[in-house]
Amino acid sequence: MLDQGNTAFVLIMAALVLFMTPGLAFFYGGLVKAKSVISMMMMSFGAIALVGVLWVLYGYAIAFANHGAGTNVAGIVGFFSIDWNQIGLGQAFEEAKASTINAAYPSMAFVGFQATFAIITVALISGAIADRAKFGAWMIFAGVWVTVVYFPVASWVFNLTSGMFATWGVIDFAGGTAVHINAGAAGLALALVLGKRVGFAKGAHKPHNPPFVLLGAAILWFGWFGFNAGSEGAADGIAALAWVNTLAAPAAAILGWLLIEKLKDGKATSVGAASGAVAGLVAITPACAALTPGWGILLGFLAGVVCCFAIDWKYRLGFDDSLDVVGVHLVGGIFGTLYLGFFADDTGLIYSGSFEQLGKQALAALVVLVYSFVLAFVIGFAIEKTIGFRVKTEDEVAGIDTAVHGEEGYVLYEERDETPVSVR
Repeated sequence: MLDQGNTAFVLIMAALVLFMTPGLAFFYGGLVKAKSVISMMMMSFGAIALVGVLWVLYGYAIAFANHGAGTNVAGIVGFFSIDWNQIGLGQAFEEAKASTINAAYPSMAFVGFQATFAIITVALISGAIADRAKFGAWMIFAGVWVTVVYFPVASWVFNLTSGMFATWGVIDFAGGTAVHINAGAAGLALALVLGKRVGFAKGAHKPHNPPFVLLGAAILWFGWFGFNAGSEGAADGIAALAWVNTLAAPAAAILGWLLIEKLKDGKATSVGAASGAVAGLVAITPACAALTPGWGILLGFLAGVVCCFAIDWKYRLGFDDSLDVVGVHLVGGIFGTLYLGFFADDTGLIYSGSFEQLGKQALAALVVLVYSFVLAFVIGFAIEKTIGFRVKTEDEVAGIDTAVHGEEGYVLYEERDETPVSVR
């Protein structure tokens, strides 16, 4: 019989993860200047629309080819495959209509859950090119990148039937490689393709709305419980462990980030607290089911410290990652992935006395980083040299909301033709 409890669990977790992308829109939207807030938030909503459609049409068929019985798979199994029976979710649809399903949950519930991962991964990249990207060019990039990069990488990581990383023995419970290293590497590539913003310098671009940033971080944290605990696919002890680590690690990361911020700059900021929470969430994502809560707290604290330093690397290295996708997601994702090589229960160095798990984690991180960076750079470069990816300089300076979307984020008053009224 179908387990209705687990089915409800997976569907609720999927809804939580989908809610993360509007949360990201607020988080990113508050970080940009006031005249770019609509452009920034629309890039996240554009990802929901486009990736949601592509996932149903063929994304699931690529990411989860050879997932279960009765498949019709073509391609290089483990690297890039496609299940023709799942184009348009045909096979999942037939299963959903069945009166009896003997499983923990129907395939269609898993389809929905994994769709939300694809959406948030694409949306994360947009933060690297904030304040200077054309919306149409972004949508083209998103469609091509999710097809040739995310869908195959998701198969490597999440397809436990035939995925490449599963056969290697890599630990990545909820997507440290597939989501965060993947998006961070692509963000770095696009930042290099589009170049620096006008006036790029440390302290030159201030967040216009810190309350938006805090609201976005809170929504992200809320949704992240679905992201991590939901990856178990069942309401059980592992899901509970993932939930607790998803509480503890980002909480510790806030403390680590604020400590470094206070020591470096003399003030602990609200934006720093929000960024620290996200850094901790990123780092615990691959590790949430493989660490004791104590090691989870240490991971979070160290991630907050490391990522707080990492966001300044762009000034030293000369690339303009507008909203620190590299410093938080790429660095945090790599840190959390490698941390498992030392502290993963049973297989980490301190438990096994072997560097084997660390080697597996490092190889997985490197493969995803290189694959995503190279293809993102090629796709972004091609778009820039054809239709153009970056807005005109004058539009960037003035703020791109009006130029790209014909709207303003904040209209405090409207000019009216008012005729003075005489007083008798």
